[in-house]
Amino acid sequence: MNPSQRLLKAAMTVLGLCLAAYILAPPLYWHITEGVAAVRRDSFSCPPCLCDCSSYPLLSIPEGSSNNSFTECMKHDPEVSEDMERSFTDLLSEELKLREAEAQENQQRADKALLEAKKMASQYQKEADKCNMGMETCEEAREKAEATLEIQRKLTAMWEFRARQRGWKGVPHQTSYLNL
Repeated sequence: MNPSQRLLKAAMTVLGLCLAAYILAPPLYWHITEGVAAVRRDSFSCPPCLCDCSSYPLLSIPEGSSNNSFTECMKHDPEVSEDMERSFTDLLSEELKLREAEAQENQQRADKALLEAKKMASQYQKEADKCNMGMETCEEAREKAEATLEIQRKLTAMWEFRARQRGWKGVPHQTSYLNL
C-alpha cells in the first residue's frame, strides 16, 4: 500500500470517528448526566415523594411553567415551602391586581364613550326637536298666510264687482279676481 493511500485511509477513519462522536455524543452526554443526577437525588436529602395527585390545588401553575421535581422536594422543607408559597401567592396577587386595574381602565374608557354617545344623541335630539318646531311654525304661518290671502282675494273680488257695477272698465292686461 502506498503511503499516500495509508494517509488517506487514516484521515478518513479519523473523520468517520469524529463524525460518529459528533452525532452520538450529545444524547449520550444528556443520558449520562440524567443518570448521575438521579443517583445523586436518591442519595441526597430528598427521599422519593409520595404524592396524592387526586386533590388538585385551588390555583394551579400552568403546565410547562413549573418544575415538579423542585416543588416536590420543596414540600419536605417547611421553610422553603413557606417562602415559595408566599412568593407564589404574592405573584398571583400582583397579577390579579394588574388585571383588575386593566379591567377598571377598560370600564372607564367604555363609560366615557357611552357618556359621550349619550351627549351626542341628546344634542341631535335637541336639534331635531328645534327643526320639528320650526317646521310646525312654518306650516302654521303658511296656513295663516293662505287663509289671509283667500280673505283678501274675496274682498278684492267684492270691491271689483262693485266697481264694475258702477261703470269701471278695468285694465285689460290685469286678471280679474271675479273669475277665481
